[in-house]
Amino acid sequence: MAGIELIWLLPVAVYDFYQRRVPNWLVLVGAALAMTVLFLGRSPMGIGWSDALGGAALGFGFLLLFYIAGLMGAGDVKFAGALGLWVGWQGLFPIWIVASLLTGAHAIAWIVLQRWPWFPRIALALSGKASSSKDAGTAKQRRRVIPYAAYLAIASALWIVLWGRQS
Repeated sequence: MAGIELIWLLPVAVYDFYQRRVPNWLVLVGAALAMTVLFLGRSPMGIGWSDALGGAALGFGFLLLFYIAGLMGAGDVKFAGALGLWVGWQGLFPIWIVASLLTGAHAIAWIVLQRWPWFPRIALALSGKASSSKDAGTAKQRRRVIPYAAYLAIASALWIVLWGRQS
């Protein structure tokens, strides 16, 4: 059943890379699939309901702090909650470490390419698309440069593949 989760992670990564957002319907599909797999007793990570619900609470709750601080988008937070249903609270820590390293590399590359524009198209791709005109007028709207949910999805796929080989 790990294939279902990997298939769900792909559009999450694509949406976040190209639009810097994760649609609610995609988060809900992932959460519903995770609960269905748990109900059937076929979790790819071999976790039970308590680990899955703990993972959802930890994923959502921890990243909610970053959202409140204005450092992260709401889609990242909701995605982390749905992801916790799949991997449990134990899987979130290594996934967060790898995703954070990937976002750090993204940020460094973006800063370097902003300062020394050797490859302007890469710098533009790393910065994401500009805010739409309807969002440009709101003072609270912030430009999202780093697609954290995409890096969470990539780290999760690596975790699933590597963890699945060990079990």
